[in-house]
Amino acid sequence: MVSCVIARAQALAWVLVLVMVEAEVQENYSPACREFMYMGTPPLGLEDKALQKICQRYNGKPRFVTLYDTFDHIPVYSAYTFKRSDGTKKVDVPWMYEPQLSTVSDFGEMQPFPQGDLHRSFEDAQAVLEDYSNTVNFERGHLNPDEHQSDPNDKAATYTLTNVVPQVREFNIGPWKTHEHTIRRRLNNYCRGTAYMVTGVTTSGNMIRRHNIDRVAVPTYLWSAYCCIDYDRNAPFEERTKFPAYAAHGLNEKERPEVLEMSVQQLENFLKSVTFVDKTFQIFYDNCVSPDNGLHMT
Repeated sequence: MVSCVIARAQALAWVLVLVMVEAEVQENYSPACREFMYMGTPPLGLEDKALQKICQRYNGKPRFVTLYDTFDHIPVYSAYTFKRSDGTKKVDVPWMYEPQLSTVSDFGEMQPFPQGDLHRSFEDAQAVLEDYSNTVNFERGHLNPDEHQSDPNDKAATYTLTNVVPQVREFNIGPWKTHEHTIRRRLNNYCRGTAYMVTGVTTSGNMIRRHNIDRVAVPTYLWSAYCCIDYDRNAPFEERTKFPAYAAHGLNEKERPEVLEMSVQQLENFLKSVTFVDKTFQIFYDNCVSPDNGLHMT
């Protein structure tokens, strides 16, 4: 009789663990997690059973959100709010994984990678450090970069493998890094309110393999867009035309890589032509139109 009671208690505890984990990977983001998206609305037109919505939690608080592909083991996009910063990087943070994608975890937020082979219990749903260990051509490239954050905990939270993709080294340290610097300076100087950012990827079948198994998809393009409806109307003309919203994309390659800036609508049309998104695909709610004045600028 006692053994039966214990068994039932253990079963109940296991169910509670699963409920705790699933509370953060779910169909709809919680109000606290929606704060990282303009008007609390995620990009539209990206739906697939392999895509999981992650509210990225670190040190007890939500930090940003990610749409994660558990088949390709990379984020489709990360959405975050830009914080004014001097661009310094946090270098003393261990790489982390996302227990919320595992069915055998009692953690509700990102955790440092365990020692030994314990990562094998969750590598079916996400990338692990070993996937990147022997890749000479690729680096772990952030979608939500730490230089776009100011609080040490917000910076630390960007160091989860669910927020990075394989970037060609020359592209990562060259044009894409320059673009991240450009956006940081622009938003530092001319965005007066909250800047909402979405950075994502497209893929075309190229994979990083480990032990002869496809493990991590290599992006073809990286793209990024921001929305800031409260901006400096007296900014120089060449900067003012890039508000309230603007975007860019870049080809993830070694030879002659470059990043092209464009309107958000131009980026959306481009992504509709090169990747599998619904015809209703929209990065920002109502195309980043201010609810106060109804102005529509691209």
